[in-house]
Amino acid sequence: MTKFTDLNLNPKVLKAIEEAGYETPTPIQAGAIPPALEGRDVLGIAQTGTGKTASFTLPMITMLARGRARARMPRSLVLCPTRELAAQVAENFDTYAKHVKLTKALLIGGVSFKEQDALIDKGVDVLIATPGRLLDHFERGKLLLTGVQVMVVDEADRMLDMGFIPDIERIFSLTPFTRQTLFFSATMAPEIERITNTFLSGPARIEVARQATASETIEQAVVQFKASRRDREGSEKRKVLRALIDNEGDKLTNGIIFCNRKSDVDIVAKSLKKYGYDASPIHGDLDQSQRTKTLDGFREGSLRILVASDVAARGLDVPSVSHVFNFDVPGHAEDYVHRIGRTGRAGREGKAITICIPRDDKALDAVEKLIQKEIPRLDNPVKPEPKAEKPARAAKPEPEAREPRKEAARSPRKDEKPAQKPERASGRGKYGKRDDKSVVGMGDHLPSFIALSFAERRAS
Repeated sequence: MTKFTDLNLNPKVLKAIEEAGYETPTPIQAGAIPPALEGRDVLGIAQTGTGKTASFTLPMITMLARGRARARMPRSLVLCPTRELAAQVAENFDTYAKHVKLTKALLIGGVSFKEQDALIDKGVDVLIATPGRLLDHFERGKLLLTGVQVMVVDEADRMLDMGFIPDIERIFSLTPFTRQTLFFSATMAPEIERITNTFLSGPARIEVARQATASETIEQAVVQFKASRRDREGSEKRKVLRALIDNEGDKLTNGIIFCNRKSDVDIVAKSLKKYGYDASPIHGDLDQSQRTKTLDGFREGSLRILVASDVAARGLDVPSVSHVFNFDVPGHAEDYVHRIGRTGRAGREGKAITICIPRDDKALDAVEKLIQKEIPRLDNPVKPEPKAEKPARAAKPEPEAREPRKEAARSPRKDEKPAQKPERASGRGKYGKRDDKSVVGMGDHLPSFIALSFAERRAS
């Protein structure tokens, strides 16, 4: 079995690894570190939670241990799709480079430009950034990328989902052609394949698992739920979620609940707090300081349940997450893999439960097609309330005795002549018609001048 000591890493890096409690590299680390140390481009494809971050931080620290950074010209660049993932990569560098004198800067949104400019001006060995904030600094003339020796793109498929691919291509064009590129992704969409073919030169391809597969240590389940009424769907769905949490009991040490919409994240977190659950929300619209505080509390164990949007689905490294709940089936099947990958990390066991409503059936089919297995179904933990029986109708009161009806007019027999109707008096009758047949007007009398021909009348 390969050990870190077999990978030709810097002795000071090996010391930091040992102090962190690691002895054996994961498959992606064992496959990616040797070609990276040789200076080759690397294309790493591995499911989330397999240690991709260390597979590029360890060789980068070893390669950058010699040399010195110049002002505004970072020696290496790491691109991450979200602030949380960028902050986590920065923590990894702090952990593994503590015995090596390397400087770093973290460029993410929600932090003052002035503070970040001050770090860049001093010169940094490692620049960790989100694409948008990096280009902001570049366009302000505060940053040059011509000195980048090593460039890392982490979670490339998430970059694609978030619309960062044009920014990534522009950043590639701003770095030297001679740079070394380390490219990591959990899936290989056609657009990702195109970028790797364009910007990587003869990369060493390391694929340690079938694309878009979930760890075998994760127990998966689906609860198919249908609301009693459309206007009650939200509240009844939250009731199912609470029942699922209660059913796990002490097995649930901490968990992440994923929602598709930011508004639902706030609603679910507020609902859980209302019913006495220790929960807090995290999504892209929250202030950066609040997001950091929430994540720190979850990592430290002071917060039990994190309600999150997909901004937290990638790169959150909390090894002890016991459960993941999908309040919604994700719209992109790949996101399912990344969501449930927050549990069952580093060989631990985990559990992922998804709530599926009827209109999410197609999305669930896409997930099962992607992971190439059928997810077991669970019974709805909330039993439907029995329908209230309708009260029996009271017996109708007996009708009161009525006077006998008068005998209806008898119809005439065949041999009888029908009674003649009384004649109506002369004059105008109903609807303005005359009832008598007397002649009205001139009758048979014709004036003589009318009988004359036209010529006779003219002559007279």
